[in-house]
Amino acid sequence: MKNQKHCFALDLKNDETLINEYIEHHKNVWPEIIESIKGSYIENLDIYLVENRLFMIMETNPLFSFDKKQQADERNVKVQEWETLMWKYQQAIPNSKPGEKWRLMNKIFEL
Repeated sequence: MKNQKHCFALDLKNDETLINEYIEHHKNVWPEIIESIKGSYIENLDIYLVENRLFMIMETNPLFSFDKKQQADERNVKVQEWETLMWKYQQAIPNSKPGEKWRLMNKIFEL
C-alpha cells in the first residue's frame, strides 16, 4: 500500500486581527501537537490560507486511521487545549454539521 492524501477545508472568522493571531500560532505549534500528528502516522501536513478559507493537505501512511486519530485526540489533554484555542479563530464552512470543523474534501481531478 502507498501513502494517501486527504484534503480538508475550514474557515477562519473573517477578522484580520484573529487571522493574524492564527497564523502566529502556526509559526510555533506546540510540541505536543506535532508529536500527536506524527504519532498517528501522518507523514506530511500542510495548511494554506486564502482570505479566511483554510485548506489542509494531509499525507498519511497506510497505518493511519481517522477513528484511531480521533480517539487519541479525545484522550490527549494538550490536543483538546489546542483545539479549544483554535476554535477561537475558526468557524465551520457552510452546511457543516454542529461542531464539525475540518471538512474532508472529495478529489474531482488528478493529473
